[in-house]
Parts: sequence; structure tokens; C-alpha cells
Amino acid sequence: MTLPSKEWGFYMEKKLTVDVCLSPHLYPVYHKDDAIVVIIDILRATSAICTAFHYGVDKIIPVASIDEATEYKKQGFLVGAERNGIALDGFDFGNSPYSYMSEKIKGEVVVISTTNGTQAIEASRHAYKVVIGAFTNITSLCNWLKSQNRNVLLLCSGWKNRFNIEDSLFAGAVADNLLSESNKYKSGDAALATSILYQSAHLNPYKYIRYSSHAERLAALKLKHDIKYCLTLDQTTIIPVLEGKYLVKMV
Repeated sequence: MTLPSKEWGFYMEKKLTVDVCLSPHLYPVYHKDDAIVVIIDILRATSAICTAFHYGVDKIIPVASIDEATEYKKQGFLVGAERNGIALDGFDFGNSPYSYMSEKIKGEVVVISTTNGTQAIEASRHAYKVVIGAFTNITSLCNWLKSQNRNVLLLCSGWKNRFNIEDSLFAGAVADNLLSESNKYKSGDAALATSILYQSAHLNPYKYIRYSSHAERLAALKLKHDIKYCLTLDQTTIIPVLEGKYLVKMV
């Protein structure tokens, strides 16, 4: 029998794991009781959530259904609601980060319901800890994850439980950062695959994803500026974290 190489042994000896779940539908397969779950919906929910906190929102209530969003609206909350990339009539915001660059949200509690991102939050809300990740807060997120000494699961919201490129690209960026700068982690296969994806695209991610299904969908809605913003690094240092039913700014 051939023994594993020293390189393979290096990965096998790690105590912590970083892995990627490519769809909320697969979350039960990847769940670990002690893992930090990073919610990813680059186009556009997690990017919008990070932006809202950067512009002073106090708390965000993520809800999975439009019925829940409507009930909150009746109670007088500011509510953002989006389906299939389109802001829904009767609500205050859609899913564009630009919608949350407003004094209107400062100090407020805002409710958000989206096609994919809030579904991923709902799927994982009983995890050890749930945080929000986007290119707009990637450096702060990676630094914080490396300080926690916990298993990390990067949960891609995808598109209606299907794989998508932009969330996988971000997951790969985080996985690549953790695996290359720390000897704490071993990589799951999905983390390794998305890391390779990121390495092939990192010099020009916009060019890489512009023909992806959701990027084309947003472009058709004349939202190319949203795409470019959502791929812009480090617009904020804030990491939103789920506490009970609320997303709050991590202290």
C-alpha cells in the first residue's frame, strides 16, 4: 500500500474544517453543531445587508416569506422585499444595496425578504453562529473567522436552491484566504473546488461572472451598477451576526 504524501498528511492532520455548501437545500448534510455558518448571497441580499449596517440600520429582521414581510409592514416596519430580482410593490425597498444608502434607515429596524438569501438564513438559523458575508466586508470577515478557532461552513444561497457562480466565487475567496494564511484548517472538497474557481477568476471577477444566469437577469433589469458594487472589496468593516430573530452589528 502506498502511504499518503506529506502534503496530503498536512491536510489530514488539521483539527478544523472549512467547507462550502453550494445550496440551502444541502444544508442538513453539511450542518455541524459547532460550526460558524457564513451566509452568502452576493447578488444581492448579503451585499445589501452589509450596506444597510454600514449606513446605520440598528437591526434587520430576515424573513423567508412575503406573507411575513407583509405582516411586518402592517405593523409599521420599514420592509424590503424582492422576488426574481424585482422589488415588490407596496414595500419600502427592494434588494439593491443602493436602496439602503439612505438616512431613512439610520437607527431603524428593517425587515428584509429575498428570493434566496433570507431562505439560506432560515435554513441555518439554529447553527452555533450565523454571520453575513459579502465581497464588501470580506477582509474583516476572514480576519474574524481566523480568530475564532471554529469549523467554518460557507453557505451559498444560490438561485432557488441551485448552484450559482457568484456565491461560489465568494465562498472560494474566503476558503482560499483561510487555507492559504492559516495552518488551522483542512478543506472539504467543495471548499477546494471553489477555491480553485476563485483562483482562476480573482483578477477580474466581473468579467468572469457577467454571463452567469443571475448577472444576466440583473443586467436585463438595468442593474449592472448593482453587480459592480457587489463585487467591490471592503466597502465596510461591519460583520452582521444573527441573534435570535435579528441581524445585528457584531460588537
